[in-house]
Amino acid sequence: MNWQSLLKDFKNFLKFERNLSENSTQSYLQDSQKLISFLSEINFNKKISEIDSNIIREFVYQQTKLIKPSSQSRLISSLKNFFDYLIIEKIIFINPINSIQYPKIATKIPETLSTKEIDKLIVYLKKSKKNSLRNCAILEVLYSCGLRVSELTNLNISDIFFDDFLIKILGKGRKERFVPMSKIVKEMIKDYMNSERFNKITKKGFEDILFLNNRGEKLTRVMIYTILNIAKKGTGIKKKVSPHILRHSFATHLIENGADISSIQHMLGHTNITTTERYLHVSKKHLIDTIKKFHPKKD
Repeated sequence: MNWQSLLKDFKNFLKFERNLSENSTQSYLQDSQKLISFLSEINFNKKISEIDSNIIREFVYQQTKLIKPSSQSRLISSLKNFFDYLIIEKIIFINPINSIQYPKIATKIPETLSTKEIDKLIVYLKKSKKNSLRNCAILEVLYSCGLRVSELTNLNISDIFFDDFLIKILGKGRKERFVPMSKIVKEMIKDYMNSERFNKITKKGFEDILFLNNRGEKLTRVMIYTILNIAKKGTGIKKKVSPHILRHSFATHLIENGADISSIQHMLGHTNITTTERYLHVSKKHLIDTIKKFHPKKD
């Protein structure tokens, strides 16, 4: 059996028919490759249709020693999609993953940054000798627009509607949405574009990309994390600082100030509102303030 040929076809299916992002596609392929490597280790030489739930359980059990529960869940999900694809192609007729249970994952409430801490990070980045306008704009866009890191790195200049204070985002599954842009975000992006971005020699193919590195290419995800980590160390903030933390802070601050959950769902780009409900937590202070303000026996 030609596993690599199957993986190549699976990749095209994920990319062109499922419209998955490059990151999601690579995750699915890497997880599928892990299973293929395992089958090679146990000298499995039978037909693909003879891969049963017992073999999958053995593989998953092996992986539980190496990866955390959340990664185990993704692994099972990736394999389910892979075998579903094989069913579509009529290579197999039963998905051996269907009887495999997902691990229970404890719901962790991510930390959030206060607005003072976010301002502190921006003030520190303003002092940078190089790319200060770009780095400040990156942090402000991540927080004020609630973007995923991949959405930020892929942001095009042509997707910014300055007069309407809107940014068009291409999210997961290549789904488009519009998010509002504050006056501060608009000013920061314009300052960056009129200065550092204008003076940058752009490489071919990246002319429309908003945030560029020193080589005139699109910034990587790793570089975004590096910029935030430098700011965290420079300010002495003890909390974790990452694109996800800024996105979560964005959503939490909105709900604390009275925004409705459906609006937040749209801005975050969640297909299902239950995802937004799990994603958000309401601070204890906000709950206490709500009781004081609205409960009939508040006194």
